[in-house]
Amino acid sequence: MNSRQRRGVILLLLSVVCALAAFAGVLSVISDVRSKVGPEVTAYRVKDNVAPYTALNRDQFEKTSMPERWLSGTAVTDLDDIRGKIAVTTLKKGSLLQSDMIVDQPALQPGQQEVAIMVDAATGVAGKITPGSAVNVYATFKGEREGDPDQSKIIVTNARVLDVGDVTAQDADESDRGRDPTDAVPITFALTTLDAQRLTYAESFAERVRLALVAPGDDSTVPDSQRTYELAKDR
Repeated sequence: MNSRQRRGVILLLLSVVCALAAFAGVLSVISDVRSKVGPEVTAYRVKDNVAPYTALNRDQFEKTSMPERWLSGTAVTDLDDIRGKIAVTTLKKGSLLQSDMIVDQPALQPGQQEVAIMVDAATGVAGKITPGSAVNVYATFKGEREGDPDQSKIIVTNARVLDVGDVTAQDADESDRGRDPTDAVPITFALTTLDAQRLTYAESFAERVRLALVAPGDDSTVPDSQRTYELAKDR
């Protein structure tokens, strides 16, 4: 090996050593950063602006991850924490959800009262309705006299759910109008006096009472002309 070849080998070895040293330096920096940043945890960002006093639901937030040491102690890390809550101020799009941005939803507004009824667990709830939900209440009635058509009626619109109880097995004696025993769930609503009367009437005299979940933020009502349905008129 001549002198030129020896110099080439030496330079090549030096290059390899420098590259290894640089790689080790990068690894050291990454390790140092990781040790300073710490583990990441889950937090939640607001997808779109949420108006004050709006009932909160999961669809309004998106999951994100960030270093635990950078997260404030008031950050919400579990969306179960928003159940039954409302926004206390405007929640800005992109902001991290904090526990001091939300408060418990008031149980009752002026002029309202709590009313609880038993609803069929399968047809009335199906696990979709939770405290804070808004529902329309449907009831089906037999014709008053022989030959009169059966009817389906919307009894109450946008009824606010305060509480959903545990599933309870009804005894045969508790099943009205000779129906088979079924599982039922106690649902508590916040209603005006008139709506409370409508609901209790439906529970007492309707063949079936069903709850239809209303889309979050939808405050529209159903026109009176569309609240009663008869099969014979659906042509």
